[in-house]
Amino acid sequence: MALQMAVRLVYPPRCTLCGATVDDAFGLCGACWRDTPFITGLVCDLCGSPLPGDADAGAVHCDDCLATARPWSHGRAALRYDANGRRLVLALKHGDRHDVALPAGKWLARSAQPMLSSGMVVAPVPLHWTRLLARRFNQSALLSRALACETGLAHISDLLVRKRRTRRLKGLDRAARHAALDGAIRVNPRHLGSLPGARLLLVDDVMTSGATFSVAAQICFAAGAEEVCVLALARAARDA
Repeated sequence: MALQMAVRLVYPPRCTLCGATVDDAFGLCGACWRDTPFITGLVCDLCGSPLPGDADAGAVHCDDCLATARPWSHGRAALRYDANGRRLVLALKHGDRHDVALPAGKWLARSAQPMLSSGMVVAPVPLHWTRLLARRFNQSALLSRALACETGLAHISDLLVRKRRTRRLKGLDRAARHAALDGAIRVNPRHLGSLPGARLLLVDDVMTSGATFSVAAQICFAAGAEEVCVLALARAARDA
């Protein structure tokens, strides 16, 4: 305890976004917290998009999920992908800000609470090895590991592998995204025996169309998973 107090005196906790001194390590200051678009209240049960209405309304689906079949069971997101939500994702993904994953693990755990169950296994959406080599880390794996530590759930960082490098999905429509991902993701042969009857929680940094989650979920169900839920740090969605 004395050592922790000494460290805090020398290195006081800083806001993850602006660097201002804060009370708790790996958090946000009051101003940044206020301006960060956390998703609360009523949300789509399949993608986590915020919806108008009473939070106690039960399982409801947004227009996108009513129009598009989702192969997973439930989905949530911690933030909207705009303003500070976008800044946090980009800091983690392209700014080498691994420290973002620590508070993000807490935000993800809070958002995922309705989906969590005993024995559930957490796994990240994979990167192709060439992108992993260039970036030196998989941001989704940092998030999934932080979530697993926060919840006490089992974590398999290499449950899925990306066998083929795909073109960047930004700017592509839903159909083009699915076409680009066709055959790209597979279950790691080392873990095929872990899938039958498994309850999985797949984690990614951003959910846009849901194409990546769709392909990953279908692969897991084909390998025998009993349930697949999805969780993103940020959801790119239209305003409700």
